[in-house]
Amino acid sequence: MQIKHLTADSNWKNRLEQHGFGYHTDENNIPYWVEGYYYSISESFADEVYAATSDLWDMCLKAVDHVITHKLYDQFQIPLFFHEHIERSWENDELSIYGRFDFVYDTVHNQLKVLEFNADTPTSLYETGVVQWQWMNTYFGNSKDQFNSVHDRLIETWKKAKEHLKGSTLHFSCLRETLEDLTNIEYLRDCAIQAGIQTKLIYIDDIGWDGETFTDLEDEVITDIFKLYPWEWLMYEPFALHIPTDMAQAQWIEPSWKMILSNKAILPILWQLFPNHPLLLESYFDEPKGMRDYVKKPLLSREGANVTLYLNNQIVEATKGDYGEEGYICQVLANLPQLGKGYFILGSWLIGQEPCGLTFRESDRRITTDKSRFVPHIIE
Repeated sequence: MQIKHLTADSNWKNRLEQHGFGYHTDENNIPYWVEGYYYSISESFADEVYAATSDLWDMCLKAVDHVITHKLYDQFQIPLFFHEHIERSWENDELSIYGRFDFVYDTVHNQLKVLEFNADTPTSLYETGVVQWQWMNTYFGNSKDQFNSVHDRLIETWKKAKEHLKGSTLHFSCLRETLEDLTNIEYLRDCAIQAGIQTKLIYIDDIGWDGETFTDLEDEVITDIFKLYPWEWLMYEPFALHIPTDMAQAQWIEPSWKMILSNKAILPILWQLFPNHPLLLESYFDEPKGMRDYVKKPLLSREGANVTLYLNNQIVEATKGDYGEEGYICQVLANLPQLGKGYFILGSWLIGQEPCGLTFRESDRRITTDKSRFVPHIIE
């Protein structure tokens, strides 16, 4: 694995915008998308990521079953009124489309280690499946390859999902005026359309309740809905109390059992179930349990908010945010690698339960946040 440079196209921003990628640069004109260099990986390393993702997914499914069987919902701060809904979605094997594991490559032990699982509302899907693929074709034509079958896997997964939809229309939903979320939800929706599914876009605050079922703005009953909106937020929407009592039992995608995996409480659960597994980092609830170099993470933190990094029990780095009241986990500090441009982590995509795509996120600091850069990759 190494960084390689190339001469960036002077018109790269316009090229990306023509492909519908409008958030390549932040409000301070700092690039989120990196155009002029990339991570070069070997085919054997891509195989290693594939195998690690597959193994970890199997472990996660066992962990979900363990949590539900032993009703460990309190450790995840999941309210009582949603327990039965989670169990029903698990027992009915309701549709799950995707997720993204975030790995660090521990260069001391030459081993991938999972940092967390973005199992409910992972973003950066469009830049993974489309933008970095088009970037490769722009500079290399057909002479190179990527660990990236995201686009094809999405369409194939939606084709299979079509057979399990409850109604004739699949609604897609996200917040208003969120360019990144809207880009990702429209990409997912477009892939569903290519798979032959009839779709509608509805914003979260336009979801209605008629006393028995959820409806859209045209009073059509919502039978199936894909939401790019976290379950832990959705549960506190005014209409959330109706989700478990919905007469039509609308199918929410991702399903509610995914809130177990998207919660950082799953990390100490995995460590309890699979102690010392090479893919896992030592993790505990609330306290470091003797660890001196560790990271303290809120259960529901997003984009690196309210994360504190300790070296020898001393705080060396921390981020601000609105999380923490829900509780914390402590995870042993990983050996974050650098290749000259910053600390990097790897995102490994799972679509239709198959590993299919790789991302690199890069930061000047050791805590990955929403300001971290997206760097494309090539298999060479």
